[in-house]
Amino acid sequence: MVFSSPVFLFVFLTAVYILYRVIPTMTAKNVLLLIFSIAFYAYGEPKAVVLMIISIIMNYLFGLAMKKENKMRKAALAAAVAANLTMLGIFKYAGFSAETLNMLPFVKLPVPNIALPIGISFYTFQAMSYVIDSYKDPKYIQKNPYKLALYITFFPQLIAGPIVKYYDIADQIDNRKGSPEQTAQGIRRFITGLSKKLLIANTMGLAADYVYGLSTDELSVPLAWLGAVSYLFQIFFDFSGYSDMAIGLGAMFGFRFRENFNYPYVSQSMQEFWRRWHISVSTWFKEYLYIPLGGNRKGKVRTAFNKLAVFFCTGLWHGASLNFIVWGLINGGFMMLESYKLINTDKWLRPFRHIYALAVTILAFVFFRAEDLTTACRFIRHMFIPDGSSEKTAMFLAQLSPMYLMMLAAAVIFSTPVIPAIAAKAKKSGKAAAVCEVCSYAAAAVLFVICAVTLSSASYNPFIYFRF
Repeated sequence: MVFSSPVFLFVFLTAVYILYRVIPTMTAKNVLLLIFSIAFYAYGEPKAVVLMIISIIMNYLFGLAMKKENKMRKAALAAAVAANLTMLGIFKYAGFSAETLNMLPFVKLPVPNIALPIGISFYTFQAMSYVIDSYKDPKYIQKNPYKLALYITFFPQLIAGPIVKYYDIADQIDNRKGSPEQTAQGIRRFITGLSKKLLIANTMGLAADYVYGLSTDELSVPLAWLGAVSYLFQIFFDFSGYSDMAIGLGAMFGFRFRENFNYPYVSQSMQEFWRRWHISVSTWFKEYLYIPLGGNRKGKVRTAFNKLAVFFCTGLWHGASLNFIVWGLINGGFMMLESYKLINTDKWLRPFRHIYALAVTILAFVFFRAEDLTTACRFIRHMFIPDGSSEKTAMFLAQLSPMYLMMLAAAVIFSTPVIPAIAAKAKKSGKAAAVCEVCSYAAAAVLFVICAVTLSSASYNPFIYFRF
């Protein structure tokens, strides 16, 4: 079940929200959310619910082993990390590992065909966050299993994040107060994310899928750039839209999640890009991998190794494919070049810094989107080597429909902080701030109607991060 579906919007969400408001006690509210969260996951992955419950029970027991008086705490932590990574490895990387080993001479391993459970990358990292946080500070040990289960399964962030660290939400499970203002803001934020997904991301996705579906012989420079730019905006508005919906849903039930995106396409370096892109994942790897490896405290060589290790894992986390690993290493490699001033953007004019960061991001995402490394390299070659014809020009122009051009303009505008800047200026004046607030809710209402109409007639509604 995806957030941008009629079943979720008009049946599931309506039912859980009404019941949540009717039930008086926080304990009962939490139980309700847990039941509906499991039902939400079971709707699309009924068999995989068993695996998720095993993960919850396993990590609950590991958490209890983190008491200060337990002399085996370190061993329990190591076992917990190993158990979680093993579970993730079996279901996500077993086939990829066998295929990779089969590239070696005289190796012929059977390739297992294991279905990837939706959201396993996200809920496994959240479970590991709980165990590690409990190890660092035993005050986070959760003695009530259903509360830990709610943290791991809570449906707004269950299948596609953002990854919520346990220490950020531990107190909110028992102590949260949802106000009418917070609920209204949550609904508005949800509609914003829904609009990003249905209107912008899906429109960009149609063009990207068309171009990436062509054989490399059919590509031209304009077509290749059309596909690359369309995918650049598709993945941002698809995932940031989902994060907006998750944050909005959390607010409707009294939870406050941290931001996951902060206008990454205005970055002036790759280091800045990763402070703004998919913040929950980048901070997770920083806190639970980079710093434990030694961070930047053990010399330049060790720091370089730590950064490459983090970005190798970041790429691998996104998918079991060499493409994702290359994507991660490209990002990590440019960050290293910047950190050692081999690429010193501080000396560049501001427009060139933006162009550089955006160009690296676009080219790296080609590896993220392409089916394999060979296709990605050929695609990039067509982005720079002219090979056009009148037929290819016609194919390019056919994609530039009024709807596409309108959504492309919207994508450019809403990927920058132009609107928040205007709103911030308006809020300096009391009357203007009130008018701005009313207009934002009116715009949200109009957008919701447009989204509802779009859903009633659309057959194209993919979600990129379901793959992870």
